[in-house]
Amino acid sequence: MDQRTLLITLTGPDRPGVTSRLFSVLSSFPVTVSDIEQVVIRGRLTLGVLVAYAGGPSTGTGTTLGAMWTAVENVAEDLGMEVELSTGSQAKEKRRRGRLSVSVLGATLQPAAIAGIAGRISAAGANIDRIERLAQWPVTCIELSVSGANPDALRVELAAEAAALQVDVAVQRTGLSRRAKRLVVMDVDSTLIQGEVIELLAAHAGCLEEVARVTGQAMRGEIDFAESLRRRVALLEGLPVEVLADVRREVVLTPGARTLVRTLKRLDYRFAIVSGGFTQITDALVEDLGIDYSAANVLEIADGRLTGKVVGEIVDRPGKARALERFAREAGLPISQTVAIGDGANDLDMIAVAGLGIAFNAKPVVREAADTAVNTPYLDSILYLLGISRDEVEAADAEDGVLTR
Repeated sequence: MDQRTLLITLTGPDRPGVTSRLFSVLSSFPVTVSDIEQVVIRGRLTLGVLVAYAGGPSTGTGTTLGAMWTAVENVAEDLGMEVELSTGSQAKEKRRRGRLSVSVLGATLQPAAIAGIAGRISAAGANIDRIERLAQWPVTCIELSVSGANPDALRVELAAEAAALQVDVAVQRTGLSRRAKRLVVMDVDSTLIQGEVIELLAAHAGCLEEVARVTGQAMRGEIDFAESLRRRVALLEGLPVEVLADVRREVVLTPGARTLVRTLKRLDYRFAIVSGGFTQITDALVEDLGIDYSAANVLEIADGRLTGKVVGEIVDRPGKARALERFAREAGLPISQTVAIGDGANDLDMIAVAGLGIAFNAKPVVREAADTAVNTPYLDSILYLLGISRDEVEAADAEDGVLTR
């Protein structure tokens, strides 16, 4: 039996009951629902419904379609809305394969940015099936559902366009692979917190300039991290242990850090930090934010002063990747369900091994290696890459009596 379709598109002022009224009318006819999408922008509703019905001369198609057409138009008129109706064939409306989510973030989004991204998607032979806004404050984020594209090729194309347009773009597979991400592992210095802890310590020791120079070399991948750490820690020799408490008070979280961790924990994610810094500082962050797992270096202390050495195995670039793998085992999760976030060369291995690697305000070498990059100053922008909207975050915070941010 031939299958025919009717596409119904209602537009007009949003109000309670529009969807229920339409489907109550459709329930009187021998149709099935093939697809439905609804969006509201500034109080104006667009509702699209695709219904299928049997075609052919023996099925009374003309009578059914005519009566349904009239009934839908009457509902639209009663609701003060506009309606468009178009018929087609079910066989022509198969969805394209290879569905992707393309997230576009920017402090502001100019029309040229949307045009550029959409143009690259079209040039890749792909189709934009749906566009949804995830946030408009403190950054704007829209998500495009795209079909018919190779994710790796599209990622390369959109990365070039994003750099030219000064926006951030992330390309991910939709479906279970995206929603299954359950462990987020984050670097600490210049990611979870602003600045570098060792430089705060160095300021107290009077060697900030020299330590900052070595830190910069390590972050750019110019020298081995373990060697750079030994050099910098050696300069702290003799620093009184009381300085550690001062530094803990000086640590400033990156804007949006509390919102990010709180939201992920509320959604039953596991959250971990892995740091080339020191447990004497990161342990306070673990307690303050309710972090599940952590790994960092340990400063050696003797007679109430720093010895200029670290104790045990150094958490360096491969050490961070091993920590991510250990956290995943402890959480009972496969590596594919992990997210790694960092900014420096020391984070490259864990970004490479994770299911999703994100460069946050990172050095060029890290941006090039990561699956996606975020260059806004707000850490909670990462939530949008996971498909979590700003409205969802603020509604949940309001329910819990929490002031967002």
